[in-house]
Amino acid sequence: MANTASARKRIRQNERRNARNTARMSRVRTFVKKVEMAIESGKKDDAAVALRAAQPELQRAVGKGVMHANTVARRISRLSARIKSLAAA
Repeated sequence: MANTASARKRIRQNERRNARNTARMSRVRTFVKKVEMAIESGKKDDAAVALRAAQPELQRAVGKGVMHANTVARRISRLSARIKSLAAA
């Protein structure tokens, strides 16, 4: 257990930040899942709309330091490629 006041404060801060970051990641996963479900259903328009909704959420995760910028760029790129391939198929 923490012995100093600063260490106790650090524990409280970490708990709050952990809760906040967990909620952010959960929100991101939900938005990405909506895009993937739209892709699986084969509806290109719905998938594109879902991706447009997910992009700001992903970028917000980068801005808040929850996800790495390259990870988000890679995910967006792969999702858009999958949506684009729906037209060809």
